[in-house]
Amino acid sequence: VQLQASGGGLVQDGGSLRLSCAASGRTITNGAMGWFRQAPGKEREFVSVISWVSGVTTNYADGVKGRFTISRDNAKKTVYLQMNSLKPEDTAVYYCAATRRFFINTSNDVMFWGQGTLVTVSS
Repeated sequence: VQLQASGGGLVQDGGSLRLSCAASGRTITNGAMGWFRQAPGKEREFVSVISWVSGVTTNYADGVKGRFTISRDNAKKTVYLQMNSLKPEDTAVYYCAATRRFFINTSNDVMFWGQGTLVTVSS
């Protein structure tokens, strides 16, 4: 499975961006995809996940709840992360992730990583 992330950029405090992660190669019939981020000098952290093993289930890190929305287009095998009300502390490299497991809670659950896309939020 190959993951191609896109959509990062520079935005002002309070602005919005939408990240995309397109999967190619072997299809993940039952699994989950999500996003992690890594700010300079910090460890990579979980942002959001969407699972389609049993219906559709989503989860978000506390710091992004109510601002970020994850969704999936099955036909395009693409996952999106709509990021609204962005804050300078959201500045990071965002990584797409995927797994054939039921869910992604930590990076240990990730089987496939995409390249990062940089999101910079200016104050």
